[in-house]
Amino acid sequence: MRTGGVRAASTLVGAGIASLLVWVATQIGTGYTGGYWAANGLLAAGGLVLALSQVAGGWTKWGMPRLSLPVLVAAFVPVLVCAGWVLLAGQPDANWFQRHVVAWSGHAGIRGLVDDLRGYLAVLAFGTGVVLGFTFDTTGPRPAREVPLAIPASPPQPEAHAPEPAEEPEPAPVVPVP
Repeated sequence: MRTGGVRAASTLVGAGIASLLVWVATQIGTGYTGGYWAANGLLAAGGLVLALSQVAGGWTKWGMPRLSLPVLVAAFVPVLVCAGWVLLAGQPDANWFQRHVVAWSGHAGIRGLVDDLRGYLAVLAFGTGVVLGFTFDTTGPRPAREVPLAIPASPPQPEAHAPEPAEEPEPAPVVPVP
């Protein structure tokens, strides 16, 4: 199977598993805190599976998956904080976290934004999982590094020219006598 076929197959499998996780999330009652977090956790897992299907399709580069620390720190952590803030505010039970996040949102002047986003909690959970999956990537095979040849202990010295041997005189020509 060519590279495109592998990626297509892994995308289809990832979408199927993500859809199954979304369906399972719909079967959980979200009217209490435990069910709320279970359903949103399954939605986040669905997003993660979908993103990781692209990593699996990227194995066609024959590289090992790796975690990108810059993407984790610069992208995932802020998304987790922002989406987590809204998810905490959207909890069905008015527990300590929910009450404080809503109050702090009012003090920070973002209560209207948080209230608007609470209508899209499932999207925030799913998107957080996708962004977590984006922190992984595969690399192609690493090119072989050139190994330098053995380096001499000291730099090469110019060769000293030995004096050339003295030339021997040519023998006198022999002239035949008549």
